[in-house]
Amino acid sequence: MTIAKAILHGAVSIVNAIATGKGATLGISLRVEAQVEATTGAGISLENRESNLSSRLIRAVIEKAVPKNSLEKFKLNVSVKSEIPSGYGLKSSSAISSAISLACAKLFRPQIDDLEVLKDGVNASIESGVSITGAFDDACACYFGGFMVTDNYNKKIIRSEKAPEDLAVAVFIPRSRKRGNIKKLKILDGVFAQAWNLASNSDYWNAMLLNGLATSTILNSDPRILTDLVEAGAFAASVSGNGPAIAAIAKKDTAPNLKKIFSRHEGMIIISNINNKKAEVYEM
Repeated sequence: MTIAKAILHGAVSIVNAIATGKGATLGISLRVEAQVEATTGAGISLENRESNLSSRLIRAVIEKAVPKNSLEKFKLNVSVKSEIPSGYGLKSSSAISSAISLACAKLFRPQIDDLEVLKDGVNASIESGVSITGAFDDACACYFGGFMVTDNYNKKIIRSEKAPEDLAVAVFIPRSRKRGNIKKLKILDGVFAQAWNLASNSDYWNAMLLNGLATSTILNSDPRILTDLVEAGAFAASVSGNGPAIAAIAKKDTAPNLKKIFSRHEGMIIISNINNKKAEVYEM
């Protein structure tokens, strides 16, 4: 019997990749643990599975990450613990799929590199219908931490750098999950291209704010909350992913001001630190 445990973190959007296939993200400290146990037998058993995460995605990741002859020899027991609320645009699917891919690689293909680990999770996300672009930007920020600017369609990292440690991320999770049609984001592809160009030149806050103003008008968020957050001291604020969560970045001592803005609305508020740590994996 062998067991591997992988630890990754969540992320928030700087630039949504749906419109252009190019995105940017920032790692946050909300944590995910995936444990894969290999025993004699065959089949895949999912324990303590996050209720909103597709079992189809988890199986697709395993089928990508584990060689076929190993799948025929071993029964795999998979368990996941996550601090990331799922279904709100905080990259829980990317974090979990990448964590499972990394744990499987530790057990069965320890020689493969980080990008191969990520691509297994990304390709499984596309094939299982969880993501349109594969969310390579999300997977990179969850795996490597810090700022990540990517070309999702070509699975290339364009820019990566650590974020200042004195920042906090205030995340608002609205009570209503209602959001608009994400396919309509392509109407503003020129705007998202401009936001991505800003991010690729390390102008992350203007990129995030431009992204937020564009996404909020299409995905049924009130853009006025973004300007209220900036007025209260945020460097930037945006709908994260396809929403409905809203994320705002500020100095840690300004985070209480952001909480006050969010508290005017119905929902939950999470204050998270930045994450600059790369994914970890252990054989137990």
